[in-house]
Amino acid sequence: MTPGSDDEDQLLVTQILSGEKELFRFLVQRHERAVYGMGMSFLRNSEDAADFTQEVFLKTFRSLSRFQGGARFSTWLYRIAYNTAVNGVQRRKEYASLAEEERLVDPETPDRELIRSAAIEAVREAIGDLPERYRICVDLFFFYDRSYQEIEAITGFPVNTIKSHVFRAKKLLREKLEDIADGGIE
Repeated sequence: MTPGSDDEDQLLVTQILSGEKELFRFLVQRHERAVYGMGMSFLRNSEDAADFTQEVFLKTFRSLSRFQGGARFSTWLYRIAYNTAVNGVQRRKEYASLAEEERLVDPETPDRELIRSAAIEAVREAIGDLPERYRICVDLFFFYDRSYQEIEAITGFPVNTIKSHVFRAKKLLREKLEDIADGGIE
């Protein structure tokens, strides 16, 4: 998530629960980008991701008194975001697995840029084709730098199941991308 310590999050939560509700905006500022990124990962649409982000923080604010501090605040927030996203995906049946990649300014030739764009699209498509349970584990582990224990807290999947999902997802991706490389990128 954004820079800042877990202790600072805990202090903010304590102050907010003590009546200083205006401090919630600092929690939003610290974690907004990561929640939005998760929304983009699930929804593939910036407007939907913005609505998702707002909904997650509204739910977080309303349930802040239930945060017990047993886990990091960011893990607890990610659990709310994950549940919100899964519920939204079940309603909409839309899911994406990568947040939008920032475009790098690169003095590549048009041919190399085209090849790179096609490769990025192939990886996105390959990840998008993974079963949902694999995609979320891959997203959280590789793109959001979450530990297996944090993914367990977020998804409710046991750690060994998460390890298995990540392993199987990597195997499926390797096979799919090798097939694409052998046959060329379409």
